[in-house]
Amino acid sequence: MTSIERVLPTEEAGDLLDLATEIADRELAPKAADYEARREFPRELIRTIGRAGLLGLPYPEELGGAGQPYEVYLQVLEILASRWLVAAEAVSVHTLACYPVASVGGEQLRKQLPDMLGGELLGAYCLSEPQGGSDAAALTTRAVRDGDAYVIDGTKAWITHAHDADFFNVFARTGGPGPGGISCLLVDAGTPGIVPQAPERTMGLHASPISQIAFDGLRVPADRLVGEEGTGFGIAMRALDSGRLGIAACAVGLAQAALDYAAGYAREREQFGTPIIDFQGLGFMLADMATQIAAARALTLHAARLRDHGRPYSTEAAKAKLFATDMAMKVTTDAVQVLGGYGYVADHPVERYMREAKVLQIVEGTNQIQRLVIARSLAKA
Repeated sequence: MTSIERVLPTEEAGDLLDLATEIADRELAPKAADYEARREFPRELIRTIGRAGLLGLPYPEELGGAGQPYEVYLQVLEILASRWLVAAEAVSVHTLACYPVASVGGEQLRKQLPDMLGGELLGAYCLSEPQGGSDAAALTTRAVRDGDAYVIDGTKAWITHAHDADFFNVFARTGGPGPGGISCLLVDAGTPGIVPQAPERTMGLHASPISQIAFDGLRVPADRLVGEEGTGFGIAMRALDSGRLGIAACAVGLAQAALDYAAGYAREREQFGTPIIDFQGLGFMLADMATQIAAARALTLHAARLRDHGRPYSTEAAKAKLFATDMAMKVTTDAVQVLGGYGYVADHPVERYMREAKVLQIVEGTNQIQRLVIARSLAKA
């Protein structure tokens, strides 16, 4: 892999990146192809990442996290994604799923945080719905108060970890229409009334099956409400600001893997008696790929540093997610082109990288939604 020159805030951060690299090289990279072929989620590998302290990096130590700046956490994600996107995406989604309880959960709910942040409990984030798409505020799943419990009915879509999660953040309508009627409930996976559907037949991320989940008369104790009634939409949007940076970091790592593989191939592959990297057409393509990756990394880390300093970063997160994921799609497509016909077969990983890159332009808010966020910020300025 290419050695990346990084400016880190502490010596400890360097040690964490070294640990992430060691785990990624030993546990992730050698096993990715096998898990992908079997379409099996690597639950034990994610638990290994958690036990190494890499699942709770951005959360405070008093909650069971590692108290690391977000810029350090994102660079760990990048390293994991450069070896296997499924593992990095699992870490990103789990970190997102811990946010509601860590940020506004009461004392009773926070008792679970050490196991959440330590990787013993894997989380899922249930916001999207089959008909809702990008209009999350129009969700129709309902949670009706019944004595000392809420009864939840409805269906959620595109749920990562649907079949493997130990807990779900369920965003449901407890009040009237619009964002003000939405609340968040923490639901244990073993609760009767949770019905995961058949996994979707996705283009990529085969080892991370996603599914719809139906909630059929799901009865949840009222003390599992996260925050106050009617505040769920705000919780969801704040979590997604952070989650978009996670997806941007995943895109940077995936693109870096594609560049490294394509450049290595181009150094070894000869045509007309010359390594193909020496042909200007390919050399310039690789140069553009390297430059775009560096730009996406810088944009992502800039947004993370704003977050770390308590500055507004929502628009910068949208820019980072937009640019990094569009970049990853372009870079992985170009990597396939560098390999020519060999890039189109599963004997080389670049075809998988290209299939995986596509989903990053869609999750955590489509890139059209990111453009909308950015445009609205310009209108307000």
